[in-house]
Amino acid sequence: MDTKYIFVTGGVVSSLGKGIISASIGKLLQARGFKVTIQKFDPYINIDPGTLNPYEHGECYVTADGMETDLDLGHYERFTGIETTRDNSVTTGRIYQSVIDRERRGDYLGKTIQVVPHITDEIKRRILRMEELKNGKIKDNEKNFNSSTLQSLNSSFDFVITEVGGTIGDIESAPFMEAIRQLRWELGRDAVCVHLTYVPYLKAAGELKTKPTQHSVKELQGMGIQPDILVLRTEHHLDDGMRQKVASFCNVDLECVVQSEDMPSIYEVPVNMQRQGLDAAILRKMGIPVGETPAMKPWRNFLEKQRNATREVHVALVGKYDLQDAYKSIRESLNLAGIYNDVKVKIHFTNSEDITPDNVAEKLKGMAGVLICPGFGSRGIEGKITAAQYTRTHDIPTFGICLGMQMMVIEFARNVLGYKDANSVEIDAETKNNVIDIMEEQKNITQMGGTMRLGAYDCELKEGSKVAEAYTAQPNSSLTISERHRHRYEFNNKYKEEYEKNGMACVGINPKADLVEIVEVPTLKWYIGTQFHPEYSSTVLHPHPLFMSFVKECVTSL
Repeated sequence: MDTKYIFVTGGVVSSLGKGIISASIGKLLQARGFKVTIQKFDPYINIDPGTLNPYEHGECYVTADGMETDLDLGHYERFTGIETTRDNSVTTGRIYQSVIDRERRGDYLGKTIQVVPHITDEIKRRILRMEELKNGKIKDNEKNFNSSTLQSLNSSFDFVITEVGGTIGDIESAPFMEAIRQLRWELGRDAVCVHLTYVPYLKAAGELKTKPTQHSVKELQGMGIQPDILVLRTEHHLDDGMRQKVASFCNVDLECVVQSEDMPSIYEVPVNMQRQGLDAAILRKMGIPVGETPAMKPWRNFLEKQRNATREVHVALVGKYDLQDAYKSIRESLNLAGIYNDVKVKIHFTNSEDITPDNVAEKLKGMAGVLICPGFGSRGIEGKITAAQYTRTHDIPTFGICLGMQMMVIEFARNVLGYKDANSVEIDAETKNNVIDIMEEQKNITQMGGTMRLGAYDCELKEGSKVAEAYTAQPNSSLTISERHRHRYEFNNKYKEEYEKNGMACVGINPKADLVEIVEVPTLKWYIGTQFHPEYSSTVLHPHPLFMSFVKECVTSL
């Protein structure tokens, strides 16, 4: 079967959940036995979200091959279990950078560089090249190509789902829409467009309104794209009459008008989409036999566990970004681990800027566990250190991630080793006891974007440690693990022996660079810090072992 392409666009307003719909489509097609990948095209000019403040764009997700990406890739991986790469996330900045680099090399032989065809060709190339790049069939600087050539090479994926960020009508998304228009013409039945819109409910009138959807589709049609399938985001159920009205005004088959109502959980969305035949409609549009509806038994078993997990466990999230999306993967990893431990994790965000020695007991009162969040910069640091001291001395299960782990190390140095001035050189470049130091390869780097230690690196676990116990509880486990990183600073090995003598064990070591990746205090219930980001590897059907172990201990400590 030739590779098929699904384009997911959005209209009316942003934040409708295109990422969830894209991930759900991927999950449904996977359940039918198809090999799927999903990519996100973001219209902003930044090269990637790596230098964006979390308040601007939510968390920065990191792929195994070291690309800083949009948080929707986290949804893709959690839903489908696929491992995304740098080719699954593309911004306008990367598109223009690639075209400009070619122009500087003289690849265009002196031609005038324009949005059409050069920018649109590069967008098409990024959509169609997913597997060719992985197999080395097409190199980054290859300029002679056409859609039919690329399509014939692209045989490893049955479906490539491309989500376009932003909203129809945005100036910055116009080149992406033009590229999609061209591809749909070139690919014929091998491409479909799924358009997500909003149907608002006017409380005063007591009515649902389809006019915004009609205008959104009209805008899309004005760009030369007729949507094949409409997904209507709504807080209220739409009857068949409303769906028929939308179908008639938007030139879409009734069976291809699907509603996405508010669900108790985002993980209910794939089942809701399957119930309405979204995957079947896509297959019919492409001329593919529909066959039987998959049972999706593992997914439905997970949903059943989720519905039955009513007992609450309270966990404090100690960080400085008071925005839900800033710690999206951490929140989802805690929720997933809770469900598999038959509990509902109730997350309480606690701003580290507000934590002091005088109020820390009150701030963390009633918490079964505490997670000290990652981040950058000096703001809120002392609050995290205070929280780490309180949980250590009161034996409260504590999980530190990246910067959170570093704060646990600094706290231990100050209050156990006796180095009152202990710090990270990120916070205090003049500290005499730099228990957290900048990595050697980072010392001469001046560029901010894409220059950290990024992506998956190996780590060897100490046998008999709590982390080793957590990892080896999983099937086909090993004491050598691979986890994703995003940082510039590391544990200073000069102090390693002293830490170990005084009760903080270094139980995870990178075998190549001898860097300390995991610390724990074995005498406490669960006091573990990781330099890496385990939240990036937790999926619906395979929750991360460290989150599973942490939540299990929180439940035990109740």
